Amino acid sequence: MDTGGCPLLPDSVLFEIFLYLDHEDVLSAGLVCRQWHAVARDEFLWKELFYRYYRVSREVPRHPAAVSWYDEFQRLYDTIPCVEVQALKEHSDQVLHLSFSHSGGLFASCSKDCTVKIWSNELDISLQHSSNMRPYNWSYTQFSQFNSDDSLLLVSGVFVGPHNSSSGEIAVISMENFTLLSRVRNKPYDVFGCWLNETNLISGNLHRIGRITSCSVLWLNNAFQGVESENVNVVKRLFKIQNLNASTIRTVMVADCSRYDSPDLLLDYEEQLAASSTCPVFDLGTDSEEEEAKPKQTLEPAAQELPDEGGVMAGDGLQQFFDDIMEDHTRPPMTETELETKVAQLFVRNRTKPPELNLLPTDSNSKMKYLIFTTGCLTYSPHQIGIKRILPHQMTTAGPVLGEERRSDEFFDSLDHVIDIHGHIIGMGLSPDHRYLYVNSRAWPRDCVISDPMQPPPIAEEIDLHVFDLKTMKEVKRALRAHRAYTPNEECFFIFLDVSRDFVASGAEDRHGYIWDRHYNICLAKLQHDNVVNSVAFSPVEQELLLTASDDATIKVWRSPRTVRIQQARKPRPRKLLFSWLLNQNS
Repeated sequence: MDTGGCPLLPDSVLFEIFLYLDHEDVLSAGLVCRQWHAVARDEFLWKELFYRYYRVSREVPRHPAAVSWYDEFQRLYDTIPCVEVQALKEHSDQVLHLSFSHSGGLFASCSKDCTVKIWSNELDISLQHSSNMRPYNWSYTQFSQFNSDDSLLLVSGVFVGPHNSSSGEIAVISMENFTLLSRVRNKPYDVFGCWLNETNLISGNLHRIGRITSCSVLWLNNAFQGVESENVNVVKRLFKIQNLNASTIRTVMVADCSRYDSPDLLLDYEEQLAASSTCPVFDLGTDSEEEEAKPKQTLEPAAQELPDEGGVMAGDGLQQFFDDIMEDHTRPPMTETELETKVAQLFVRNRTKPPELNLLPTDSNSKMKYLIFTTGCLTYSPHQIGIKRILPHQMTTAGPVLGEERRSDEFFDSLDHVIDIHGHIIGMGLSPDHRYLYVNSRAWPRDCVISDPMQPPPIAEEIDLHVFDLKTMKEVKRALRAHRAYTPNEECFFIFLDVSRDFVASGAEDRHGYIWDRHYNICLAKLQHDNVVNSVAFSPVEQELLLTASDDATIKVWRSPRTVRIQQARKPRPRKLLFSWLLNQNS
């Protein structure tokens, strides 16, 4: 201890002693004297404490925005929204989804009680409005999203049709007076729907072609179609995509490429760049392995061989296949499912519009957007992420209802990119800058072979959280783990995740929500509920505020320890204490 003269222990000895202490004891020791305080704030000391306490790999550098290891330790310790400050119990059934307005002043919740509730995000959160969707034959509400200027709310739900058939429907609600502006059919219901811009939203439709073959059509809808003039188009077909092996397009979302050049956080430090991706990314420029072996003159070699009449090559291939079946030349014999899939592949081979030649954004096409959705090619469970470019002229309902002109033989649109997850996808979320896509999945067994599309492989209980860079179309982080799910493949449901500037959060079936740091790839907090946590949502203007929604019919509000201290300090003292002090003085 410093007694005013020379210190009794040199700094180097104190440093070695402090290395054996935890962070709380180091801070306490720093209160003893000036020398101990100086050593207790040493950068090398806090670097050691940081890596040891948070169990971060030493190959991971410090956060690029951090000014010191002490401040970085404090950031992770004090700014995580892990303190429960309020529980909202106005819903009477499972709460399925949460979404904030872009201003952060409002948020919406969807529930199995068939209501969508609008909440005012103040110091004490309060219910502002509740819309019951049962009068419109809805079974429940499942998803919501505010448009870019927060004037409209998209609400997605399950619609009960004739003979108790279930499909999806999207409703648009005005935030000015909470009136219902329009309703759009949405099939299947887990397409959810999303906004493309301020006034246009995307919905889906599904057309069955065979037992395991179908066609997904994605439509662009004007939000005001119920009040627009009859002379103005209120709907336009965006894309028409063939589905094989019982797969369908689900969970659509839109990424804005114009934000890529100013990301909030880059995730490409050396360790992750050196790591090999566990999820292969396929370029869909060709239709088969045989075509990939040919010289690649274009992304769609078969398309350039089409004669002027169109469709002859596909017809010849299909006819040859039928001839082989009739002459018993197919070995081994094909099942009914394999036969349907093969015929569908041959039919669509030259009846599909080629993919875009250059998917990655450039300065000239920075205004384009990506349509991102879950899909598949082997089984009905979603195991791939499809990406389709949306060009500026496609972002309005003006023009022909059936969309762009195409050759008479082009029935379908091709995907521009596919990311194969090798597992059941149960959640997706974009970073605020739209640069990174986070994907929740439950892995299939390694080297599994799918012989029947109606019997997908068993899935793991552990949930893997993958991270993909949409600028390079590559996986950039090792999968995050901590959360778990237990439902089997055929009953698996969506668990919504959310991403803030520095954190990513997800629900889970183990009755907890989870928060990870995006830079360090570490789990920072577990947030407890009494049942499955279905959805999480960060405030877009304050990442130290997080909401979680659960099957326990409760929405919990979580704030960081730092925010809680600040709010408690601002609270005025009760007036009765002042009066009692005055009474004591008078006496």
